[in-house]
Parts: sequence; structure tokens; C-alpha cells
Amino acid sequence: MQFTVPQFIEGETKILGPLGLKQLAYLIVAAIICAVFYFILPFALFVVFSIIVFGSGLALALLKIQNTPLPVILKNFIVFMGKPKVYLWQKKEAKIKKERKEIIEKKEEKKPKVGLTKRQSSLTKTVNKISIK
Repeated sequence: MQFTVPQFIEGETKILGPLGLKQLAYLIVAAIICAVFYFILPFALFVVFSIIVFGSGLALALLKIQNTPLPVILKNFIVFMGKPKVYLWQKKEAKIKKERKEIIEKKEEKKPKVGLTKRQSSLTKTVNKISIK
């Protein structure tokens, strides 16, 4: 017996109509805050604050900018604002040169020092003079 396996099931599960769990939660929280405002504030202030709060809840639940939900954009904004913006580049060549110099010194220490004859030393002096010019 063969079964068809669904593919591309990355979508969020719909709870109430086209609304997912997070979207429904944003709207319910906004509605509860508006209900609290109804009992606490005078009617004129209740209307103003309810429009602001419920509008924010609708925006968080339904608004997408370039296929990115508004809560994700707000989270990214807060993380970006919390991080330092200046990156100071520090040259690491000095450390590398120091390590290279230490390696060269160690190699030179390992080389046996051989005494040169008069003829060989005069020959090396002549070669050095020629190479400097």
C-alpha cells in the first residue's frame, strides 16, 4: 500500500481561519489591553489608546515587509541597535614578524659556526662588497 507524503509543509498551522497561533496571540493580547483601557480610562482616551494598541496588534499579527513578519524585523532592529557599530581593524603583522624573527634566530643558533681561513674570509668580504654595490 502506497501513501503520498506531503511536501513543502513549512507553513504555520492555522488555528482560527487564516490566523496562526502567534498571530492569534498578538490579537488576543491587544484585545485584552483594550478591554482593560475600557474600564480604566474615560471613553475619549479609551478610543484613542485602543486604536493605537489594536492597530499595533494588527500590525504585529498581519504585516509583512518583503515577506518578513514585523516581529522578526523588530527583533533584528533591537539586536542591531544593541551591538557596537565600530570595528577597529588591528594589524597583526607585528606579531607575525616577531614570530618569524624568533624562528630565524633559532635556525641560526642551530647552524655550526665554522672558522674561515684567511682566503675564504677575504673572498666573502669581496662577494659582500660586490653584492652591496
